[in-house]
Amino acid sequence: MSYQGKKNIPRITSERMLVKGGKIVNDDQSFFADIYVEDGLIKQIGENLIVPGGIKMVDAHGRMVIPGGIDVHTRLQMPSKGMTSADDFSQGTKAALAGGTTMIFDHVLVEPGVSLITAFEQWREWADSKSCCDYTLHVDITEWYKGLQEEMDFLVKEHGVNSFLIYMAYKERYQLSDAQMYEAMSAIRDLGAVAQVHAENGDIIAEEQQRILALGITGPEGHVLSRPEEVEAEAVNRAITIANQTNCPLYVTKVMSKAAADIIAQARKKGTVVYGEPTTASLGTDGSHYWSKNWAKAAAFVTSPPLSPDPTTPDYLNSLLACGDLQVTGSAHCTFNTSQKAVGKDDFTMIPEGTNGVEERMSIVWDKAVVSGKMDENQFVAVTSTNAAKIFNLYPRKGRIAVGSDADLVIWDPDVVKTITAKNHNLAVEYNIFEGMECRGGPLVVISQGKIVLEDGIIHASEGSGRFIPKKAFPDFVYKRIKARSKLMELHGVPRGLYDGPVCEVSVTPKSLTPATSARTSPAKQQVPPVRNLHQSGFSLSGKCAQADDNLPRRTGQRIVMPPGGHTNITMLG
Repeated sequence: MSYQGKKNIPRITSERMLVKGGKIVNDDQSFFADIYVEDGLIKQIGENLIVPGGIKMVDAHGRMVIPGGIDVHTRLQMPSKGMTSADDFSQGTKAALAGGTTMIFDHVLVEPGVSLITAFEQWREWADSKSCCDYTLHVDITEWYKGLQEEMDFLVKEHGVNSFLIYMAYKERYQLSDAQMYEAMSAIRDLGAVAQVHAENGDIIAEEQQRILALGITGPEGHVLSRPEEVEAEAVNRAITIANQTNCPLYVTKVMSKAAADIIAQARKKGTVVYGEPTTASLGTDGSHYWSKNWAKAAAFVTSPPLSPDPTTPDYLNSLLACGDLQVTGSAHCTFNTSQKAVGKDDFTMIPEGTNGVEERMSIVWDKAVVSGKMDENQFVAVTSTNAAKIFNLYPRKGRIAVGSDADLVIWDPDVVKTITAKNHNLAVEYNIFEGMECRGGPLVVISQGKIVLEDGIIHASEGSGRFIPKKAFPDFVYKRIKARSKLMELHGVPRGLYDGPVCEVSVTPKSLTPATSARTSPAKQQVPPVRNLHQSGFSLSGKCAQADDNLPRRTGQRIVMPPGGHTNITMLG
C-alpha cells in the first residue's frame, strides 16, 4: 500500500484510490485493467488512466479483482425460543467482510400476530445501527390473512422489498397450507416480487418428531432422522407445482440434499422459473456429524433442512452449482453458542437451529468448485455475487465491476491457503462446523463503498457504516419470462351451443347427515353401531308399521316422453 504524489499531501478522506495491475473478473469476462474509485463508485476502468494526484494506490499485480461477494441468506441477531442468535449485525457483517462478502440479505422473521411493517422496521433499526457493510432484507410470511397483501404492497412500493419467504414447515407456528401458498404466490407475482420457500413437509416432520422421541431418541441425530431427504424433496416439488400454477417466480432457500437439487434441475430443464440456493454448510460438509459422541459438536450442525448424512452430497451440489442447475450461494448464517444449543439437551426439537458460514462461504466455494476444476473464475463470481444481484434487481449496481457500479471490490488471492478454526474466526461462537478444514483461495484486501475495510487480515470497518439498499420490483432477469408466460397462459372457454337435452335429477345428501369421524378421535371412544338382527323385519304389507324411508319426500310421477330406442332430443354439438 502506498500513496501517489508528494509525502506532505494529507490523507484524502473521500477515499479516492487506484487499484492497479489486477486481473478484473466479472461473470462473463476477465481482463487486465486499472480501476479508479471515487466517492464510493467506480469512475474509470482501463490502462494509463488520468487520475488526480495524492490518491491511494492499491497494488493488485498477480491477483484477481472480483466484485464484492453477496450473501443472499443470513439471520443475524435473530430471536429464537426466547434467545437471540450469537452473531448480531455488527459481528456478523464483520465476519462477512473478513471472508470477502460486501453485502448481505438478512431475513425479517415475522412472528404470528405481528405486522410485516412493524417487524421490518425493527430489523431496520437493529441493522442500521450496527451493520458494517451494505445490506437488504427479505421478509418472511409466517401466517396468511385478509389484509396481509396490503402490507406487502406497502413494503414493495415504499420500502424497497421485492422478496418474501413462505414456510412449508414448522407446523402450527409458521407453516402455510397449500391453499394459502397459492394465494400468497399469486399476491407476490402481482407485486413483481420473488417468492422464496423454506421447503420441508411440516406435517410429516411433526409426526416423525413425536415417533422418534417416543423411541427414546432425544439427541441431535433425532433431528435428521425426523427430517429425511424425502420431506425436503417432496416440498420442493410441491412448491414448484404451486409456483407453476400461479406463474410466480420461485426461489428455493437452503438446498441441502441431492433429491431436492435434482427436482430443481429437472424443473429448470422444463423451463420453470425457479432458482436454487445451496448453503456454505451443504457445499462444505455433511450430516454424518449428527452422530458424534460429542453432544455439543453434534448440536452445532443442527439446521433445517438438515445436512445430508450422505458424504457425497457436497461434491454433488458443487457440481450442480458449476453447471448452472443451482444458481446462488447463501450462508444461512445463524449461530448459537453451546449453552444456547443446550436448551435442547433432552429434546432435539428444542435445539435452536442454525450454523455458521458467512465468513467461510467464498473460500469454500472456491476450494470445492474452482480448485477442483468444476467451475472457472467467472462462474465463481456469478454464483457468489452476480446472479444474486440479477435475481433481486441490484445489478449492475452490485455484482459487477463496471463504471458507475458501487466500489465493492475484493483483491482475491487464488493460491492462499487457510485452515478454518474457531481459534481465529470472526464469530461470537466457540465452535465452527468447518473446524480443521483447509481451504485454498481467499481475500487479501476488501473494499466496501470505496473504502478499505480489510487489509493484512485486519478489519477496519465501523459499526453503522452499512447502508440499507432498497430493491425494485419486477427484476427483468426474472420477470421477462414470467410476463411472456402470462400471455400464453390466458384461459379461454370453448365456443359451443347451449345444451338443451334432458338432465338427470340428483338428490344430494347434506354432509351434516354423514359426519366424518375425526382422525384424532380415540378408537375407544367411538360408538359401535348396533348389530342388526336379520331374523326380524320392520316391513309390513299392511303399511301399519313405520318404514325407514317414510320421512323422505315422495317424487312425483314422471312421464316417459319417448320410449327407449326412440328419437333422441339431444342437441347436436358442432
